[in-house]
Amino acid sequence: MEISSPLPLKRVVTTSMLVLFILGDVLGAGVYALVGTIAGEVGGAIWVPLLLALFFAMLTAGSYAELVTKYPHAGGSAVFAAKAFRSPLVSFLVGFSMLAAGVTSAAGLSLAFAGDYLALFVDVPAHVAALVFLIVIGLINARGIKESLGANIVMTVIELTGLVLVVVAAAWFFGTGEANPGRALEFKPGVNPVVGVLGAALLAFYSFVGFETSANLAEEVRDVRRTYPKALFGALLIAGAIYMAVGVAAASVVPVERLVTSSAPLLEVVKASGLNIPPRLFALIALVAVANGALLTMIMASRLAYGMAHAGLLPEALGKVLSVRRTPWVAITVTTLVAIVLTLTGSLAVLAQTVVLLLLVVFLSTNLAVLVLRRDTVSEAHFRVPSWVPVLAILSCLVLMSQQDAQTWIRAGALLALGLVLYAGSRLRMRLATKA
Repeated sequence: MEISSPLPLKRVVTTSMLVLFILGDVLGAGVYALVGTIAGEVGGAIWVPLLLALFFAMLTAGSYAELVTKYPHAGGSAVFAAKAFRSPLVSFLVGFSMLAAGVTSAAGLSLAFAGDYLALFVDVPAHVAALVFLIVIGLINARGIKESLGANIVMTVIELTGLVLVVVAAAWFFGTGEANPGRALEFKPGVNPVVGVLGAALLAFYSFVGFETSANLAEEVRDVRRTYPKALFGALLIAGAIYMAVGVAAASVVPVERLVTSSAPLLEVVKASGLNIPPRLFALIALVAVANGALLTMIMASRLAYGMAHAGLLPEALGKVLSVRRTPWVAITVTTLVAIVLTLTGSLAVLAQTVVLLLLVVFLSTNLAVLVLRRDTVSEAHFRVPSWVPVLAILSCLVLMSQQDAQTWIRAGALLALGLVLYAGSRLRMRLATKA
């Protein structure tokens, strides 16, 4: 196996592949479990916080579209922070937040994969299943970006089929005359609708995160300045339309109280429809959704580590690329090992809450970077959003941060403190090497 570091990444990602990459990462596993939790916050009007979350996501996506087409390099938010704030510490913390969120998310998804849905097929200890799952994901990632996205296309189609199945099942139920579409307009009794929608929007926003990972494929996308904005906004709008259709369907078919108490709310919708779809079929679809989210998250994490290594923010070894496959093999290996360790440190709920706050920190930095970098001109034409877009995006991040609890802030703060320790150690090694 011949290894070399200076090789560039291979541009093989087409517009359709990028749309499916983003769509697969955004849809993920969240919508299969979070519909009931959102209903618990807002009542039957599940589609309202989903619409608000889509608006918030589109604002920040505008900043990503401008910066990716202006600076089409792997590394994403860390590269943007480095250019905007010219502080190695800030750039490192932004990149580390993104990296920590990605690897933590993959660890959480591996636990989700190893949970009750898998138990319908095999009886195996959860942490053993999570370990095997992450190793398989790592091997697919190392084989190549084209092969990884090829697997993503298949899994995204299955994932979409499951959500379309929910909508079709609801439409069938509407045909019986027993549906209650009025529930989709009802808010939770005794709760101020504004407060309920904001609280639910935080959960709904978790269902939209994932679009930011596409920034780390900038060096592997064909004609990135033309392709990226179309793929990004198109994928988010498709996901938003599907989510709201699912939200309306769920509230119309199943009473809110039943959605809230179910750990598989969309399966409740399918069951109530009368189509008699086997539970194992829906469990299989859910497993594919989880696997797809984990694969795309680990693609992002490895490419981010690769980009940060080339920017001098992480050890140089993470920038090594396989000469034949042209994939960042060291970064893939390290991020997979870290994800395996994280599966032993907390539950899916704990890991998911930490992911959301870390990503909001990243989004806040990226939206600020757009405004700061307006003074930096580049020769190539690129996508540009009105200045009010990143301003509103910053406000949306602050609003969502205000909905987080103290325990989540403590967990995220501990991870960032670890990042500071790593940064200090890296700087010290550089100083000692310079003196030697």
